[in-house]
Amino acid sequence: MRRRSKTSGTRAKKGRPPPAKAGRSNVPKAARRFRSSLLGEETEITRLTRELNEAFEREKATSDVLQLVSGSPRHLESVFVEVLKKAVHICGAHFGIIYRFDGEFLHLVAQYNTPIAFANERQRTRAPYKSDPRLPLGQIIRTRSVIHLADAAAHEGYTKLRNPAFVAGVELGGVRTVLFVPMLKGNELIGVFTLYRQIVCLFTDKQIELVKNFAAQAVIAIENARLLNELRQRTDDLTEALEQQTATSDVLSVISASPGELERVFQSILENATRICEAELGILHLYENGSFRYVASRGASPAYIELRQREPVFEPPAEHPLAQIAATKQVLRISDLAAESVNVRGRLPDLGVVRTIVMVPMLKEKELVGAISIFRQHVQPFTNKQIDLVRNFAAQAVIAIENARLLKELRERTELVGAQSQELVKLNQQLEQRVSDQIGEIERMGRLRRFLPPQVADLIVASGGETQLESHRREITALFCDLRGFTGFTESADAEDVMALLRDYHAAIGNIIIKYSGTLERYAGDGVMVIFNDPVPVENPALQAVLMALEVRDAIGRLTETWRRWGHEIGFGIGIAHGFATLGTIGFEGRFDYAAIGTVSNVASRLCDEAKPGQILISPRVLTKVENAVKVESVGEFELKGIRRPLAAYNVLAAIA
Repeated sequence: MRRRSKTSGTRAKKGRPPPAKAGRSNVPKAARRFRSSLLGEETEITRLTRELNEAFEREKATSDVLQLVSGSPRHLESVFVEVLKKAVHICGAHFGIIYRFDGEFLHLVAQYNTPIAFANERQRTRAPYKSDPRLPLGQIIRTRSVIHLADAAAHEGYTKLRNPAFVAGVELGGVRTVLFVPMLKGNELIGVFTLYRQIVCLFTDKQIELVKNFAAQAVIAIENARLLNELRQRTDDLTEALEQQTATSDVLSVISASPGELERVFQSILENATRICEAELGILHLYENGSFRYVASRGASPAYIELRQREPVFEPPAEHPLAQIAATKQVLRISDLAAESVNVRGRLPDLGVVRTIVMVPMLKEKELVGAISIFRQHVQPFTNKQIDLVRNFAAQAVIAIENARLLKELRERTELVGAQSQELVKLNQQLEQRVSDQIGEIERMGRLRRFLPPQVADLIVASGGETQLESHRREITALFCDLRGFTGFTESADAEDVMALLRDYHAAIGNIIIKYSGTLERYAGDGVMVIFNDPVPVENPALQAVLMALEVRDAIGRLTETWRRWGHEIGFGIGIAHGFATLGTIGFEGRFDYAAIGTVSNVASRLCDEAKPGQILISPRVLTKVENAVKVESVGEFELKGIRRPLAAYNVLAAIA
């Protein structure tokens, strides 16, 4: 064997690079580390870029939703659909549904991209329904918190309970992962915002926060729509009231300018009545000796007018609506003539197609003078406000007829008297004054009912004088009530919430005051003063006041419980006193109020100030008049401002059955 020298072997090693070992890179270690560092930074940059893009997309979606809410306050469903579309896209869901909650039932109000089979099933069962408390929608009603369902197919609502809506979601909608987010106004549940995935994949925390934001924006959209509807309703009411006042003023102007021209007055009445009441036809008949006489119409066909002019006087048969007016002297309403008996329908053949009718009697005291009838060619019952307006026109028509009679009487007397000019001048002045008084009476009636309590105004109108308004002294019972914590509430609450609370409060006590024959002396904000036994006498006014207070306490108690759930701690107290007071009108020309002045009013107010929430404090004089009818407890004596000696007070617990 040939031996290689060490020298040659050494040169061989130095002259060429050693062979590479298997599995090792020829790249130097430093280069490898540099390359790995670059790859790591590239991955981090990609992640940050993705997160920034997602954040930007969420912010843009939020901005778009805010623009939708502010730009479309009337079209809630379209806003909801767009919000759902944004949420589904951003959160990687397959479809979404929004439900409204009315306090008891859930209503489906909007959906986006719902699978057709599931959407058809939801449409078929769109009616409001109660959710099972064991299901997520039922749980969210109870807890008011977000519910994140990982897999609907594994939930007991599908596997065990087999709830129809739940089964339809899984089998027809392919629902797996579901996110339920409550739509809250304070602690009140307004609705539920839901997103559905057809795979098992939980939503991220950022996606859940985004949906919470969308749910809050949906609540804002609902509140905006509610406020806009309220504003529109108030505007419509004011417009309607203005139109009615203008129409009444127009008719009065015609009566004043043309006291003897009845045809012009009747035409003005029918024109205004049909226009404001949105009727197509109006007819005015006068009643004479058991028969009706056609005198004016608005919107009637030429054939009907020709017939009535040829045969103006007729005696209606028993089935005719005018015969019912003659018999009852009451307003007659027919919502749909087609639904009435054949006899009634057959009695109006010449009017053409008429469906809804209202006939208002024209009365002079209790004597029937005529009737105003207005007709619609479609089914739409007339409102109470519209009927009240026609009643007003009927009263004006009676005044116009009386004016014409007086002027006719004047002319006849003028012709008879002849040369007795002085007497005629005097008689003329008297008759003109009577006409002026009639018109003034209408204006006075309107002012009285506008500025005085209903009992006072009606009593004055019935008596024909205003002696009840003069200062006088009478024994009365005074009741004063107000809310506890109202001032603090107004300082922290929105103006809309304050107005809504006062509306509920006044509505709750208004009908109760009338029920117990109380006279609303005044109200200012949350303070209300009611008196009993004036101007309308009341048997045992103290008992009426206490019974009214008990019913008011129950009604306001229910309201305060509702307010408490909304986060408003508001209480309610009442004070009642009995004694003599001076009563009458106070104020200035154009604005008078009916007031009770005296110690009894002050004592009622001071007792109300001392009453704790829910207490009804009465004075000893009240106690002596009601002690056999109610249960009370002594609450000690109070030093009342303006009262010289301490006054014992008693809290009314309940009425004795």
